[in-house]
Amino acid sequence: MSHIHIPDGVLPVWLWVGGWVLALGLITLAARFGGRAGARRAVPLIGAVSALVLVAMSSEIVPIAYHINLTVVAGVLLGPWLGAVAAFIVVLVLALLGHGGVTVVGLNTLMIAAEMAIGWALVRGGVRLLGRSRVGVVSGVATVLTLAITTSLLVGVVALAGTGGAVRETGALDPETLEFRDPFSDGVFSLGLLGGEHEHDAEADADHEEETAEEHAAHAEETSEPGLNVGRFAAVVFTLGPIGWALEALVTAAIIGYVARVRPSLVFEGALAADHRPRYGDEQGGH
Repeated sequence: MSHIHIPDGVLPVWLWVGGWVLALGLITLAARFGGRAGARRAVPLIGAVSALVLVAMSSEIVPIAYHINLTVVAGVLLGPWLGAVAAFIVVLVLALLGHGGVTVVGLNTLMIAAEMAIGWALVRGGVRLLGRSRVGVVSGVATVLTLAITTSLLVGVVALAGTGGAVRETGALDPETLEFRDPFSDGVFSLGLLGGEHEHDAEADADHEEETAEEHAAHAEETSEPGLNVGRFAAVVFTLGPIGWALEALVTAAIIGYVARVRPSLVFEGALAADHRPRYGDEQGGH
């Protein structure tokens, strides 16, 4: 949810340069502290989790214009330091595939890494309070809270950048009236892994462009603003967001619950644990 889809040349230079500087600093710290804990053993896991997040973030639920992130899953499995490395890998690949510009890689790395770290902390804290047997429920609740927090951060970045309509699609939600149109007019699901956009039939595209050209021209005459203002943008993301958060919470709870049963040490001890073999009692979810 917190991934910023902004092309190059939109954000002010000070903002995206600052994002890159902070992101590189974070990656340096992650390599330093993660390496001390024996991150070499976790390289295959970093690759697998990064690939999972990459596919998830490339897939869109069209009616609500929402991308499943699986960042809380990545945070739980990798921890905050290795999660930051995975975040940079995912964001860089997505930028090269057209999902946002290269200039916003730094900001996106910080946002996704923060999402992983917050999710990791909430799940760890919840498990300590409620016990390992409730890890699935804890993961679901942590996902909703994490996405609510990072979506607020996203709105803050948009406010700093002074951009609105260029940041995200609105799916079936009309950003002007905040009313839903036909939610299935553009399909239900699209995978943009290889191009960043869903390919349609050329003739259908031409017809659609012809139908909407006059509408866009009329709208441009009615308003002097090229896109959504920050207030309207916030209304859009907090209207569509909770639907996506609930769906992602269910997916996250299912994945973490499954991994906790078959590889409990990976969930409860993390990728940098000295030994991932189940300890006595882990098979039953014991403490």
